[in-house]
Amino acid sequence: MPLLWRPIFFILLSLISFVVADLFSNSFLVRFKRDLNPDEAHQVAKRHGFVNMGPVLQSKSEYHFINHALPPARKRRSILHTRKLRSDPLIHNAIQQAGFLRVKRGYKPLKVENLVKNIQPHQDPSDPYFPFQWYLKNTGQNGGKAKLDLNVEAAWAQGVTGKNITTAIMDDGVDYMHPDLKFNYNAMASFDFSSNDPYPYPRYTDDWFNSHGTRCAGEVAAARDNRICGVGVAYDSKIAGIRMLDQPYMTDLIEANSMGHEPNLIDIYSASWGPTDDGKTVDGPRNATMRAIVKGVNEGRNGLGNIYVWASGDGGEDDDCNCDGYAASMWTVSINSAINDGQNAHYDESCSSTLASTFSNGAKDPNTGVATTDLYGKCTTTHSGTSAAAPEAAGVFALALEANNKLTWRDIQHLTVLTSKRNSLFDAKGRFHWTMNGVGLEFNHLFGFGVLDAGAMVALAKQWKSVPPRYHCEAGTVSETRKIPSQGSMVLMIDTNSCKEDNTEVRYLEHVQAVISLNATRRGDVELFLTSPMGTRSMILSRRRNDDDSRDGFSKWPFMTTHTWGEYPQGIWKLEVRFNSESPQSGFFKEWSLMLHGTKDPPYTELPVLDPHSKLAIVKKAHEVRSQM
Repeated sequence: MPLLWRPIFFILLSLISFVVADLFSNSFLVRFKRDLNPDEAHQVAKRHGFVNMGPVLQSKSEYHFINHALPPARKRRSILHTRKLRSDPLIHNAIQQAGFLRVKRGYKPLKVENLVKNIQPHQDPSDPYFPFQWYLKNTGQNGGKAKLDLNVEAAWAQGVTGKNITTAIMDDGVDYMHPDLKFNYNAMASFDFSSNDPYPYPRYTDDWFNSHGTRCAGEVAAARDNRICGVGVAYDSKIAGIRMLDQPYMTDLIEANSMGHEPNLIDIYSASWGPTDDGKTVDGPRNATMRAIVKGVNEGRNGLGNIYVWASGDGGEDDDCNCDGYAASMWTVSINSAINDGQNAHYDESCSSTLASTFSNGAKDPNTGVATTDLYGKCTTTHSGTSAAAPEAAGVFALALEANNKLTWRDIQHLTVLTSKRNSLFDAKGRFHWTMNGVGLEFNHLFGFGVLDAGAMVALAKQWKSVPPRYHCEAGTVSETRKIPSQGSMVLMIDTNSCKEDNTEVRYLEHVQAVISLNATRRGDVELFLTSPMGTRSMILSRRRNDDDSRDGFSKWPFMTTHTWGEYPQGIWKLEVRFNSESPQSGFFKEWSLMLHGTKDPPYTELPVLDPHSKLAIVKKAHEVRSQM
């Protein structure tokens, strides 16, 4: 598999620009001049009054040190302790970890519920909450749209229930003693990075604030037919608890260690959190975390690649998930949500990096949320937000991986594009319509390529042939500083042969990144549109009315689109820059680099077409026509 490291420097540089640390932890990333065994690292740490917490990402030259003499959070760096470490002849560098904010997506304090009593068992399955799990089987209950669901029964009917697949819930802990979860709990793959022990049990609070991870876990792997709560999407799969979200601050090392934990025991990492969804934050993974994700997709699952599932965000129409470096990463699968009648939820963010959607709160009844497990053996029907959507997707991917355990991380993304359905999804405000890209794939700026269809994904996974190697093409750069007009648009163009003369040629697109630097008197009023040579127009940045930044702008920020999936990239790409503002604004556009990611060879040539009207048939036909031109 070709290396994926080439474009990382763009991303790392961009993310560093948006870090404003309010506090510093007592954790240090220590880089040694040579490889050390753990005993040597322990001795170095002890010599300087530190405790060695172990290697970072299985490295032999990078270790995580903690100094318990320092407070866990302080406003200033400890120059004294940093210098002490750097003075050691074995240490190349020592970096005190900054603390930053990460928030759960969709959590609201909700009243504790007891098990629903006197419910007639449903014939398939019999769990008492299954009638409330409209996202698994929508019969029109509570004003929903019948058959608007994940079509999991079609996957179960194929004998696929998630066996031997583990999903890690990276969150505030998992109640692994819950009777609906305990038999599907994978203790060997679990860890508590908030408390540094193997027991990721949630910390108690009066308002059950730390119920988030337990609710997400139940969506994936709650047991079937045990008369408790509902049933998971992949009810025979395993869940691991990675507690990493329950501390006053997040650090790069906590995130990196979580996303790199047991990559050969864990298949899928599910994350229902991210930077603050306030409509003005631009933030994403730091250096070590980015390396952990890239290492996971390159080396995890014994080389097939871990699947990272991300909730797209709860900032609503005032935010854009392309400003979230986790959800907008090409190495994660960004999942948005719909409600039970097909509308987008009011909190859904839109962006061109969203790959697909699942479900969260119901439409007419605010209590028609996601039914799942809750803390202390309880159940709930009110789990909500894109927090609820991401674990549903993880469950569907677990089904696909059981159906074919040779699927790579990229195969999962291709299967998502080819089997997701438009169904009845629509934008309640009429802003974003379904559009067809250059090879006939329908997409929507809110919903990506549609709602996941577990039955279709499992069926296609069983006959799947892995896609060809992936390449990265640095297609061109515009680096001339230009003033952004207050009225009208500025259009920039890059004419590319998509690296035809190099060994990194891309002919069939997967992800496209526009790495952009600009500043403006009001960053939130800037809108960006990218148009492909085949005419597909992606809004890669929408107006964010709460973002009043006038200082930082964007510095090498990688805006990503999936809308051109499968297209042929050779030709002229257009970038449109404009202000969407009620008052005059000004700014300067500094740089645009176009990054193309995809394959040199057509990806689906070995797959038989069983349905002439399927997405697979449409795309294969488009590729065949293109190859004859």
